[in-house]
Amino acid sequence: MVAAGAHRPGPLKQQNKAHKGGKHSGSSQRRAGGRVSVKAQPRRRLRDLSRVDRRHQALQLRRQRKEAVLAEKRSLGSRDGPPHLVVLVPLHSKAAAHDTLCLLQSQDSSVVRVDEGRTGGFALLCPRLKQRWHFVTAQAGDLHAVLDLAKVADSLLFILDPADGWDSVGEHCLSCLFAQGLPSYALAVPGGTDLPPKKRIDARKKLAKAIEKRFPEAKLFSLNTEQESSLLLRHLATQKQRHLAFRDRRAHLLAYAAEFVPGQESDLVGTLKVSGFVRGQPLDVNSLVHIVGHGDFQMSQVDAPPDPLSLNPRVIKGQKRSQDMEDDSINGTDEMEEDVKVLMKADPNKQESLQSEVVPDPMEGEQTWPTEEELQEAEASLKANRRLVKVPKGTSKYQAAWIVDDGEEGSEKDDDDDEEDDIDDDMMEEAVSQEGESSEEEEEPAEEECETMTVSECLRDDRYDEKVEEDEQMLERYKQERMDEMFPDEVDTPRDVPARVRFQKYRGLKSFRTSPWDPKENLPRDYARIFQFQDFSRTRKHLFRQIEKEETEGALVGWYVTLHVCNVPVSVMESFKEGKPLVLFSLLPHEQKMSVLNFLVRRHPSNSEPVRAKEELIFHCGFRRFRASPLFSQHTSADKHKLERFLRPDAALVVTVYAPITFPPASVLLFKQRSNGMHDLIATGSLLSVDPDRIVVKRLVLSGHPFKIFTKTAVVRYMFFNREDVMWFKPVELRTKWGRRGHIKEPLGTHGHMKCHFDGQLKSQDTVLLNLYKRVFPKWTYDPHVPEPVPWVRSESALPVQEVEME
Repeated sequence: MVAAGAHRPGPLKQQNKAHKGGKHSGSSQRRAGGRVSVKAQPRRRLRDLSRVDRRHQALQLRRQRKEAVLAEKRSLGSRDGPPHLVVLVPLHSKAAAHDTLCLLQSQDSSVVRVDEGRTGGFALLCPRLKQRWHFVTAQAGDLHAVLDLAKVADSLLFILDPADGWDSVGEHCLSCLFAQGLPSYALAVPGGTDLPPKKRIDARKKLAKAIEKRFPEAKLFSLNTEQESSLLLRHLATQKQRHLAFRDRRAHLLAYAAEFVPGQESDLVGTLKVSGFVRGQPLDVNSLVHIVGHGDFQMSQVDAPPDPLSLNPRVIKGQKRSQDMEDDSINGTDEMEEDVKVLMKADPNKQESLQSEVVPDPMEGEQTWPTEEELQEAEASLKANRRLVKVPKGTSKYQAAWIVDDGEEGSEKDDDDDEEDDIDDDMMEEAVSQEGESSEEEEEPAEEECETMTVSECLRDDRYDEKVEEDEQMLERYKQERMDEMFPDEVDTPRDVPARVRFQKYRGLKSFRTSPWDPKENLPRDYARIFQFQDFSRTRKHLFRQIEKEETEGALVGWYVTLHVCNVPVSVMESFKEGKPLVLFSLLPHEQKMSVLNFLVRRHPSNSEPVRAKEELIFHCGFRRFRASPLFSQHTSADKHKLERFLRPDAALVVTVYAPITFPPASVLLFKQRSNGMHDLIATGSLLSVDPDRIVVKRLVLSGHPFKIFTKTAVVRYMFFNREDVMWFKPVELRTKWGRRGHIKEPLGTHGHMKCHFDGQLKSQDTVLLNLYKRVFPKWTYDPHVPEPVPWVRSESALPVQEVEME
């Protein structure tokens, strides 16, 4: 506290200089004591640049990016690069795709070569512009063909109807393409010349307004004259190319021609010779190749036949110079066979293995799980010794645990198979199986009843009744989804089975967020078959860094090569003969091995049917296509993630499956197959991680009701129905729906009443809850063979063919 009359210094107070001692020569060295100053880092040097240098550096970076974009545009479709692959996708049943192809072929300054193969398109060579094109048509109803061609296409050309734009099938096709990842595209509208000029302008405005939401920056091209087609080609050649990460880091090609050579042992398996242009990255013969929709294979050699789409074909040695170019096209097959050069052959020491699963060693003792034979022997010995499953009084905890596990094996197996079925039915199966094990006299008639019921259901062959049964099943699913939304994870305590036996694999947690859970604890036998990385993100960064910096030996981008793919089934060639596109992708290291993949997906708004966990779905992950039964879990930042029984429409969920390793980024599409063979898009997203240690926990909630309420204690009933269950679950913490916390103090009587203590007084309308948790794992249902979907019908109200014929 300064006195009122004290002197305060003003702004003109004298400021003395600080003492400069120690700055004469030699003093700094004496103070350093031999220490050497740290050298400046290169990042600090960048920050110390002057203003002119910073401007110059930014100008250089912009110039480098611009030159990279121009070099990419020049290489695409040029002599040194692959032909510009354009896929025509008609989005309406009235869209004139054939007229578009004819108009593009009628170029005056172009030499047109029509492919005689089964690719369903033609090649367009422009020597004057030094450009070459490859046009392929995809039917919008064939979903797999459209998605496979979009994986390798340089540009997509959407053909619209001048009046309606696109129909329901086109809308479904666009949803799938946008979710998978859309390359560069253009919009074309052929026709519309038969309309009066005024109506033509109105239709053009209406169509432009319709595509504004779906394609906000797209330009609409008319295709009625040769001049308009040349403008469209110029736009496709000069527009900026969109990059898809999953294909830019892998070599890929679209089969231009294919030949199947049967093997010596069987005609069903042989060598497939696939010819096409290398795209994306250089192709190594020692790496594995994935044929989309058919699986992973090895290559034996890579050949270099003559380029069939060369801008200036060279005269081959031994051929008369006076031979005309028409003779070249006629005898092209013989010359290709004679002048094929072998680029490289596979080295067995460097070639990637096709091993996808780990062969577990039973002597390692990592997982001591019993085999099926041991389980059968244990059941036989139990029946011979007439041992009861019920735990007798006075038995120790260790003995009781072993007795319960042996007796509960069959029921637990059923529980694992149908874990996500209806909770009430699940508990009824548990009760029936437990009663059958505890009593031998009731076992035989129970089995007989089950057999007669299954036979009667299988013998029914009334199609109308099957339709009614499907409706009832769908109604039951809607009820289950509604109940799970209103009462999440709540189950009724079984009265025929002790709760300590029914929920013996569950545990209580003091805090779901902070309580520890060992990720290596009680792993299933399938975990002995998968591969796991010590640090997946580090491995991924190392591989991508090698792709960007190191030059891979092999066939360079733009080369026309022939791949000899070994041990390919003849069905691949039959599919190619039917007109299906044949797309090949080279695999990065480890991408043929099985592991646990986690996808982050969100429900597609076009589908509202309930999708239950562990229900078979069809996955389109990057360049792969497979079937699996996934788990759904919440997407949080914690170390434990709660299982979701249904695919929620209002939140992003994580889907967990056993599948081959894929390095992200990669898009994922989830489809569900209808009873008539059509595929419905139910969810879209991306690959989140490859992590077997991600803990997915299933929660069960047992509920009870307050019977008598005191100040901070209450008598709760209907949670358990015997005294032993109350004592067993006494350590687990209780909570209520209105936010109270408590614990069980003691049981009252022998019918499951219990005295509980809470942190406050309960309300009479409150409900007491007890949470139990168990870690769950996905099922090993991976199937790389996905059936071809039935083409989408144009009308949403159309019925399957069989039902129409019956009517």
